[in-house]
Amino acid sequence: MTTARSRLAGALLAALLPTVALAQETRPGGDSPPEPSDYKMDDYRSPTPATLRGARVVDTRAAEAAWRDRSAVFIDTMPRDVRPANLPPGTVWRDRPREHIPGSAWLANVGYGAISPEMTAYFRDGLAALSGGDKAKPLLFYCRADCWMSWNAAKRAMEWGYADVIWYPEGSDGWAGAGLPLEPAKPYERQAPPSQ
Repeated sequence: MTTARSRLAGALLAALLPTVALAQETRPGGDSPPEPSDYKMDDYRSPTPATLRGARVVDTRAAEAAWRDRSAVFIDTMPRDVRPANLPPGTVWRDRPREHIPGSAWLANVGYGAISPEMTAYFRDGLAALSGGDKAKPLLFYCRADCWMSWNAAKRAMEWGYADVIWYPEGSDGWAGAGLPLEPAKPYERQAPPSQ
């Protein structure tokens, strides 16, 4: 009896696998929402468009090629947890750990639809430092799959005049799913220029 059940379970699994694979293959462009005319202002963890006007959109294979040949600066835009203001005194607060693509700069919290003047300065300064002041340098933006943070950040970089913007919508989820390495992330801090 258990052998018959095992065969039935195996047959069902074999029948379902092509359907699951097909759904995964058609998802990126098939049921993606259209590009908004402006920044995404809420619901940041939801399906993203398949496109970003003015940017190159890449899959994991192309992102890996750019990473291996170091042809782009990788910018992680995943938000960083903020310590809640109402924690009781003495409460220990720890950020949720973030793992990202090795060698990336984690410009945390720059992908919201509206960012403060301080965050704008942090983002602008970070891009200038990471690009060496070269607005033609390729910049690859990512966060996680179904995350608007990288879409918003890449759009903003283009508005600031960066000419070779790359968007990797699969982000660290697609990277890890392909068996590629991740490393612990620390938020980017611009180095002070050496004193004379």
